[in-house]
Amino acid sequence: MMSQNLLVELFVEELPPKALKKLGQAFAGQLADQLRLLGLVSTTSVVTPFASPRRLAAHITDVAAKAADKTVAQKLMPVSVGLDANGRATPALLKKLQALGADVSDPAFAVAALRKAPDGKADALFFDSLVGGATLDLGLQKALEDTLAKLPIPKVMSYQLESNCELPGWSSVNFVRPAHGLVALHGSTVVPVKVLGLTAGNTTQGHRFEALKSPVLLSHADHYAQTLRADGAVIASFDERRADIVDQLAQAAAQVGGACRPIEDDALLDEVTALVERPHVLVCQFESQFLEVPQECLILTMKANQKYFPLLDAKGRLTERFLVVSNINPDDASAVIGGNERVVRPRLADAKFFFDQDRKKSLDSRVVGLDKVVYHNKLGTQGERMQRVCSIARSIASLLEQADRPGYDPGLLAQAELAARLAKTDLLTDMVGEFPELQGIMGGYYARHDGLSEEVAQAIEDHYKPRFAGDVLPRNPTGLVVALADKLETLVGMFGIGNLPTGDKDPFALRRHALGLIRMLSEKDLPLALDALVAAAVPAFGSKITDPSAALIDFVFDRLAGTLREQGYSALEVDAVLALRPPHLGDVGKRLAAVRAFAALPEAPALAAANKRISNILKKSEVAVDAHVSTVLLQEPAELALFDTLQKVLPQARAQFDAGDYAGALQTLAALRVPVDAFFEGVMVNAEAPDLRLNRLGLLKTLFEAMNRVADLSRLAA
Repeated sequence: MMSQNLLVELFVEELPPKALKKLGQAFAGQLADQLRLLGLVSTTSVVTPFASPRRLAAHITDVAAKAADKTVAQKLMPVSVGLDANGRATPALLKKLQALGADVSDPAFAVAALRKAPDGKADALFFDSLVGGATLDLGLQKALEDTLAKLPIPKVMSYQLESNCELPGWSSVNFVRPAHGLVALHGSTVVPVKVLGLTAGNTTQGHRFEALKSPVLLSHADHYAQTLRADGAVIASFDERRADIVDQLAQAAAQVGGACRPIEDDALLDEVTALVERPHVLVCQFESQFLEVPQECLILTMKANQKYFPLLDAKGRLTERFLVVSNINPDDASAVIGGNERVVRPRLADAKFFFDQDRKKSLDSRVVGLDKVVYHNKLGTQGERMQRVCSIARSIASLLEQADRPGYDPGLLAQAELAARLAKTDLLTDMVGEFPELQGIMGGYYARHDGLSEEVAQAIEDHYKPRFAGDVLPRNPTGLVVALADKLETLVGMFGIGNLPTGDKDPFALRRHALGLIRMLSEKDLPLALDALVAAAVPAFGSKITDPSAALIDFVFDRLAGTLREQGYSALEVDAVLALRPPHLGDVGKRLAAVRAFAALPEAPALAAANKRISNILKKSEVAVDAHVSTVLLQEPAELALFDTLQKVLPQARAQFDAGDYAGALQTLAALRVPVDAFFEGVMVNAEAPDLRLNRLGLLKTLFEAMNRVADLSRLAA
């Protein structure tokens, strides 16, 4: 069949910018998938998505005008039902064939055309027919309808058609935005499809103000991007437009000089790319007096409200210059620059006003106000929550003190309690009320203004960290304690009232809190056991919750397992280590490395299998077994040899384990392979004499405990 490249464009009113990139990819991908299912697109076809503020389009190579015919096999019924004892067609078979359009005027001929084939336990009759391939006209119509129905539209609009409907102005259409044009070109030929009340043609619209031609005539599917750029002043490709903006931002920053650079923000870059059809970057500036305001406030208001790119100097400090991505390119840009400068000034003035007003009250004076802010109807106010965080922070600081780690600061408890008491007070400030994203950050600034120590100010600023994957951890021990306490309070409280994540719903970000807890305990190698932390947090809630310790610890270890698998560890390795519930998460990485090294040893498979066998034997024992061996009861040479080897290797393995040399400990224990194999070949564990049986079980229990201090090696057995 003749193949040509296909271009489909849907021209609409301005699409939601935060959804444009996803919509463009989905439109092209879904359309190609639907055509592929119909046999109109080959496996080698290349799909190119286009997305601009007012269009979604797809260019697909090697699209057939008609799909190839194909043979379809349809199962009819079992042979025993379709044929009688003489092999003639039964009435049921003839009726089925007639329903399928087969010629049954000669039943014998009809039966001869059928195919017998095994189907489960019995043979069945199959009817093979040749089905004509779909044409592009019909196939594209269906593919377009299915594609539009499956688009990830954030919110659907309803609007009335003005033409191509029975009652103009009355027929309603549902789509993300009103659609005004449809292009469908197979090579240079228009494919006559209709969707959303539109009939496909070969013309579209370019830039609202700068298009050289209106409408823009598209002569061929392959000329779409070039024609739209030349005649319509539109860069149709989202990726090309984004790359163009990046280049222009860098050039504009270089022109400003001073090693300035635009702020890096992929989400902002994607959103701005979705707002312009042909970008043009301009340099603007504001009064330097606004730089007295914390730069986070100024940056946020410029990004969030105006979609500007602030410029930072070589040291990462905000400058009074900022970059604007304009959708027009006038000969004289002064009016555009002046307009943007006038627009940003009131925003920055508001930020300065909020900052000045907030500093008139200390954080300490705001503490009482937390009692008036509801946190959760079952868990009380923010004031009550603050008291719980303080209590948990005190407990964590005490646990760290008991660990007696070198470098412990004896003033940690007092600093952590102070930071925990003030950490939520910036929620009551005007700045955080206007910009909730600045909570914590503004608390740090206001703490410094109040004369508090840098340790406490950083702790207040950092107590929400890590806020997302890849975020930095709190910078100092006080911040770590308060961040741990804050996340534990949320986790224990929500689990304690049964408010758990379900599916993809996690309104209180409990998964993120658990991952933050894991990262702090692991990466900072804190000497804090997870169960001890949870146990220390539960009493802070009094009677408001039921103890969720078991479920919460399972939840955290589930999150840890998922994280480790994402890091490249196998499910067997992760399962072997986490089966022991290591008390200190900082050890998990070393344990995994040790397990991986052990698994590479030639002795590993046999020892893992033996471990699994020992585990099963001990589980089936009808009496409690202690790791105790009486040398008097050792009779068989194989059990004597195993005991002697254990006596030789255990002291070294224990010393290595206690020193944190987990890989060395497992390497040492690998010497047990030969005596273990000999033991199972030459010794009857379940001896008839009870004392012999119990002694041999004790020997196995000693072996099992020795080998499974680093990980449950039985989990490595195939």
